Amino acid sequence: MFRSLRRALCAVAAALLVPLGTAGLQTADAAEAAGAGYWHTSGRQILDASGQPVRIAGINWFGFETSNNVVHGLWSRDYKSMIDQMKSLGYNTIRIPYSDDIFKAGTVPNSIDFSSGKNADLQGLNSLGVLDRLVSYAGHDGLKVILDRHRPDAGGQSALWYTAAVPESTWIANLKALATRYKGQDTVVGIDLHNEPHDPACWGCGDTATDWRLAAQRGGNAVLSVNPDLLIFVEGVQTFNGVSGWWGGNLMGVAQYPVQLNVANRVVYSAHDYATSVAQQSWFSDPTFPANMPGIWDKYWGYIFKQNIAPVWVGEFGTTLQSTVDQKWLAALVSYLRPTSTYGADSFHWTFWSWNPNSGDTGGILKDDWQTVDTVKDGYLASIKAPGFPGSGSDPGDPGGSTAACTAAYTVSSDWGSGFNAEVKVTNSGTTALSSWKVTWTWPGSQKVSSMWNASYTQTGPTVTATNASHNGAIPVGGSASFGFGGAPGGGGVPSVSCTAA
Repeated sequence: MFRSLRRALCAVAAALLVPLGTAGLQTADAAEAAGAGYWHTSGRQILDASGQPVRIAGINWFGFETSNNVVHGLWSRDYKSMIDQMKSLGYNTIRIPYSDDIFKAGTVPNSIDFSSGKNADLQGLNSLGVLDRLVSYAGHDGLKVILDRHRPDAGGQSALWYTAAVPESTWIANLKALATRYKGQDTVVGIDLHNEPHDPACWGCGDTATDWRLAAQRGGNAVLSVNPDLLIFVEGVQTFNGVSGWWGGNLMGVAQYPVQLNVANRVVYSAHDYATSVAQQSWFSDPTFPANMPGIWDKYWGYIFKQNIAPVWVGEFGTTLQSTVDQKWLAALVSYLRPTSTYGADSFHWTFWSWNPNSGDTGGILKDDWQTVDTVKDGYLASIKAPGFPGSGSDPGDPGGSTAACTAAYTVSSDWGSGFNAEVKVTNSGTTALSSWKVTWTWPGSQKVSSMWNASYTQTGPTVTATNASHNGAIPVGGSASFGFGGAPGGGGVPSVSCTAA
């Protein structure tokens, strides 16, 4: 109701504006060790594994929730250069939206440019494999990652956490799968359970079909049952007791109905807030605007922080900055979120929407060339940026000690005595994507290959070695590729085959 779907639209270039004056950042050496390990909450603060307070000051990088099944912009740049640039600008956390489609068998990313060596180590990976690489490299750079279950499928946002096609059981299963996948990898500090619940989602109404607070408890406990170290980020709803706001931005119900999980000190409440480039709201036309905004934010979500109930993370906020109203809104919100130079990590947490320039109603920190920084927009955020976190120190080109392996199955499809046709199916049986493969077998008789398709071959005596063609060498984990051939004479049976992977 309040915002258009974030499709891959051409972003409107932001008007050249004079940015708000910014205060200096907290010096890095004042908290150089902060952020290590997994995090937990204490009152309104988030603390690291050693009890030091941290501030999430990050950026949204979307695309896994769309039909591309991968973060956007890899059609233009290498993913490592993107993450390096985020770090250089002072962002310390990446919120990565996804849809449940990326868990489906056969889902592969598209629109990745591999030319000139770009994204080379992503070739052949499925969407989850690419996500692994992004998480690993973010950790190498000292950035943390929050995974955001944005949509049930790539088709669009849903009001509730489930749909007819994606039931709650699937939502729960996939949350647990992610939590298990990154268990022990503390770059991933938490999961945002569902993006922007809105009407008919309620908070505290007691109807298990629509009560988002109860669903968040079920989802959060499911995550913690397999990975108890994660933070659980819980967004608001649209309407509480007849008072409506932004989708996901109304946390008024927390005071009466807090989220209660089986593991203490894991809940972070998340609000979304936007400007007029997304939708009009009554408070923008109030004669006291923007002086009225702190009271609005207090009412919807700020009280949770101010009353020391729990940390509050503004998981999304953004604007094209084209209108004067939007410029005043962003300046007021940044001030409300508390400058780091004054308050340090005793502040609201945030991830700006978005890194991508192709968010149709907000634009991004990057301009349309996916390279140039919108320094005006980025400048508004300077006072609330915060120090980065300890990095892993090495480039995780092949994270987790993954191994390449394959198997091959030889099948005779027809045999007429004087000749035969056969097919060989190559399957990736390892834990990393394949970039190439080779299959070898030795016939017991005088058979010779007469022709082969989808592979090239050499034959020495009865031994044949077949290697992949250019189009089918890359095989994701669990995936397969096939090639076929004709030979003579028939009657050779099925020889033993071996497969070598790279």
